[in-house]
Amino acid sequence: MYSIPMQPLKGRGALSNPDNRYARRQVASVDDGWYQHETPDSIATEVRAEAARSIISRNDSPDIPFDYSINPYRGCEHGCIYCYARPSHAHMDLSPGIDFETRLFYKADAENLLRQEIARPNYVCRPIMLGANTDPYQPVERRLQVTRSILQVMLETRHPVMLLTKGVLVLRDLDLLQPLAEAGLTRVHVSITTLDNELKRTLEPRAASPEARLRVLRELHAAGVPVGVMAAPMIPAVNDAELESILEAAAGAGAASAGYVLLRLPLELKQLFREWLDAHMPDRAAHVMSLVQATRNGRDNDATFGVRMRGQGAWADLLRSRFELTCRRIGLNRRPVALDTTQFRRPAPGGQLDLGLF
Repeated sequence: MYSIPMQPLKGRGALSNPDNRYARRQVASVDDGWYQHETPDSIATEVRAEAARSIISRNDSPDIPFDYSINPYRGCEHGCIYCYARPSHAHMDLSPGIDFETRLFYKADAENLLRQEIARPNYVCRPIMLGANTDPYQPVERRLQVTRSILQVMLETRHPVMLLTKGVLVLRDLDLLQPLAEAGLTRVHVSITTLDNELKRTLEPRAASPEARLRVLRELHAAGVPVGVMAAPMIPAVNDAELESILEAAAGAGAASAGYVLLRLPLELKQLFREWLDAHMPDRAAHVMSLVQATRNGRDNDATFGVRMRGQGAWADLLRSRFELTCRRIGLNRRPVALDTTQFRRPAPGGQLDLGLF
């Protein structure tokens, strides 16, 4: 089903709210010439608690450099149109479009769930990534403090943790990140997609500005927290020309490592991204998609392990070469020290730490 696109909404990335792939009924909008309600200027955000039974996700993808991850939130108010997590909202019987940005869920009992899982006798301590799917420092975190509660458990139990974010709210938690960093237990990666504020406004409507993200890198680095940059996603003929500039700006702000990901368009995201292109870049929409398909074996998306993050073909090879040459030239990607798992102190079943006295 392809719904008739709405006009861009203030502060939102998606232009429509198509039915998810599991919907039993498919609804199509048709203009029959009769009266229609006016499209609202904006849509309010709804936030609900999710009664999760577990909180740590196990990852077995060879493309992902971590085994454990935690996503404090489902959905993301940042509204990035390219977000590969959008199709996951279908599991909540919601749309990957506007619903993904406006109907959010949070792990209400995250702190206790985490304590229970890492207290199990068979739990093996490995670094946990926060923000693999949706941003742990999206706007609702200011009020709900789910991510902060998780970091408090990490510090108490000396558990290594990595973060990926484009939110400036991470600076609020410096009181937790600094001691974690001093013990070799954390790294923070900041995602920077563009240095162009106007492009950021439509690509990532409620995310922090490029300047603010560079400030996050500078302040974390100054506080002794190891930082890196993710230039992601790289979108052909949209932001790929900025790759070198992003890496240089991040290195100047203190980043010691870098990564990039080529645009991915799984499932319903194909439609949503095409709508965005038609609305914001109509003059080059066909060209962008032809380049995307050239890196994806002639399709909009290729989920094959080994190529899904980087793509293949001449354009993808050139992007990879540009990234590697720039990192060598400016001294990025110095091999980071592995986070320390030997300090981990398992919580006792009652919530207190196991001090190892018996």
